[in-house]
Amino acid sequence: MDQSRMAPTPAPLRPLDTLWEASTIIRIVLAGEALALVLALAPGVTGDRLTYFGMASFSTQWIALMAMGMLFLGRRGLSRASPMLGAQAALVALLVSTWLVSGLAWFFLRDIWHEPGAGWLGLTVQLTVMALTVGLLGLAAFRAHWHIRQMAVRAKQAELEALQARLRPHFLFNTLNTGIALVHSRPEEAERLLLDLSDLFRAALAGPAEVTLDEELTLARRYLEIESLRFGERLELRWNVTASPADLLATRLPSLSVQPLVENAIRHGIEPDSRGGSMTIDVASEGLLLKVAVQNSVPEGASGSGKGHGIGVAAVRARIEAMAGGGGTLETTRTPDGFTATLRIPKVAGTA
Repeated sequence: MDQSRMAPTPAPLRPLDTLWEASTIIRIVLAGEALALVLALAPGVTGDRLTYFGMASFSTQWIALMAMGMLFLGRRGLSRASPMLGAQAALVALLVSTWLVSGLAWFFLRDIWHEPGAGWLGLTVQLTVMALTVGLLGLAAFRAHWHIRQMAVRAKQAELEALQARLRPHFLFNTLNTGIALVHSRPEEAERLLLDLSDLFRAALAGPAEVTLDEELTLARRYLEIESLRFGERLELRWNVTASPADLLATRLPSLSVQPLVENAIRHGIEPDSRGGSMTIDVASEGLLLKVAVQNSVPEGASGSGKGHGIGVAAVRARIEAMAGGGGTLETTRTPDGFTATLRIPKVAGTA
């Protein structure tokens, strides 16, 4: 079988969500310290430069953290704003926090700290100019960062849509081949086949993008009913479903997630063996996850690196990881006696 590992796809974020990431907070703190160091080493500083650095560091960190606190408190309203409006709100929050810190410094420190050379009002103006300069630079950097991030998300979405578009014709082509083979060999069962194909194609071509696990397993059962008609006694099929019906109905996943795994097992495990083979489908609960394992025997002497349809597996992996934000996985293992594809999905999964 052909299986290719694809990287998890991050779930889409709102513009200001990047501010709450640990890496962003660390960068802001380090930038504040760098600014304080530049101010302490600048010409014209009187007195002890270390003391000046300490006061500048204290002021810049308070200004930055207060601005982030304001944005966090207003995150619900800002989540509905455009990226540019959110960035402008961040600039306003930076200016307001600058004025608040300047006012608090004047109120609490005027009696214990020497008045700045330019006076308290002059210091406030200087801090405002600095905050405005830093804010405008940050605004430009934010716009560039968000633009790049959105382009990456769009590129990944386009990749997933392309994989899905390739998966559906792939599924239709192989199922039609199954129908053709059955009609030629056992025409008396053609009516049953056509009814199953009708239900199967309706779900595959016109169904929703996201279904419950119960619906997806029903789709896989329809496919296997068709294949059982074609293979007869050559296909030994076992279903082991121990997960609760409530979990099967509540857990959601992209449509056509289990069926391609079952199809791969038929095409590359059962069909090439003239004696047929066995397939086992286990559906069980593993803590906060549900596991769907599709295990099939392999033809005797198979190398394990035979050519197969990797499109279905790659598409399933990418769509599962994208929908679950990296919480869903698809793992494949090869042994001398068989091949297993194990799908794990959160019991309550987000939308892709």
